Amino acid sequence: MEIAVGMFLFLLVLAFVCEFIDSSLGMGYGTILAPFLIIIGFDPLVAIPAVLLSQAFGGLSASVFHHQFENVSFKYDSRDLKIVFVISGFGIIATVFAALISISIPRIILKTYIGILVIVMGGIILLNLSFKFSMRKMIAIGILSAFNKGVSGGGFGPVVTGGQILSGQDHKAAIGITTLAEAPICISAFFTYLIGRTVIELQPPILSMPFSSFLHQMFSPKMFQWELILALMLGSILVTPFGAFTTKVLKKEKMHNIVGILITVLGIWTLIKTWF
Repeated sequence: MEIAVGMFLFLLVLAFVCEFIDSSLGMGYGTILAPFLIIIGFDPLVAIPAVLLSQAFGGLSASVFHHQFENVSFKYDSRDLKIVFVISGFGIIATVFAALISISIPRIILKTYIGILVIVMGGIILLNLSFKFSMRKMIAIGILSAFNKGVSGGGFGPVVTGGQILSGQDHKAAIGITTLAEAPICISAFFTYLIGRTVIELQPPILSMPFSSFLHQMFSPKMFQWELILALMLGSILVTPFGAFTTKVLKKEKMHNIVGILITVLGIWTLIKTWF
């Protein structure tokens, strides 16, 4: 799809809005943006890696401001940073594993499972239920959410943010942790996706071909559009201080309701997109 100047600015604003929602509430960027790009005419094989890469940079930028606004602490000895390492570490493994097994599992079953899971978590949050915090629960949340990301491209933010809140984590810290933890997982998914698609589309024998040719194929316009990536990246990075500040000023009670409603809506939207 050709990107004119007007379309470039529109995509920038679109990423700006989606990242504002994501950086302020801990979810929604990929879930909203990816299907919207496909609806307006972008090839899914072009849209998905652009969303992943821009989300990684937006998440890294937002996490800096979340730390500065004291929504979360990313000091080297903080519990919040330890949770990030646990979620992203186990999440990267789960994402790669999910990408390998997703070929043999019907997408409709996976997306239905994610939609139901997210709706249930949203409902539990709205009912104001919570459980005792433990690192084992954070490991389970990281694996589950990254598995969702690997098999469907979505379902990470609602599960990680919602799961932390249900485990007794502070709302603002949960959002900041999700924002940072998702960045390395998105980068891993981006390169796994890119390398995997390149290997599939190249004619064998791949191991004997020049590495420069492999890189040329990997970063060719056929794989993704640099203009699209640039527009999404600029929009997602520019908005991050506003999103982090919004997290800071929202009161706990209001944030609790907003997060619960948004998670529930995203779950319902996932089911609607899957079945209709």
